Amino acid sequence: MAIISEKDQKKLKDVFKSLVNDVKMLMFTQEFECEHCKMTRSLLEEVAALSDKITLEAHDFVKEADLAKKYGIDKIPATILLGDRDYGIRFYGVPAGYEFTSLIEDIIDISNRDAGLPKDLLNELSKVDKPVHIKVLISPT
Repeated sequence: MAIISEKDQKKLKDVFKSLVNDVKMLMFTQEFECEHCKMTRSLLEEVAALSDKITLEAHDFVKEADLAKKYGIDKIPATILLGDRDYGIRFYGVPAGYEFTSLIEDIIDISNRDAGLPKDLLNELSKVDKPVHIKVLISPT
């Protein structure tokens, strides 16, 4: 049974027609998938099937520990969105509910290579000369 309704799949296919560049989703799971890992994989497979600009690679967190470490992944399920480079976007847990919209918007931004930020803000951000680690925690309440 599909996670994304047929109606929403049609809407997303239309939205994804505007994608310019390829987006790769890397998902970290494990051989014996937990319930949330299975759901994440299913959801991402459905998203990837909606556009030839979106691909999904599933990786084993344990067996591919070096790759997980390279991307800073320390828990699963984890999803990384990549374009022409790694933009540092990570989703932990199932990107469903409110997070699903963020996932789709991030895919669009990465494909278009544009986060939609004003130029003056981008100029200010370019002045940051040290690595910055930002975590955004989401709760519907």
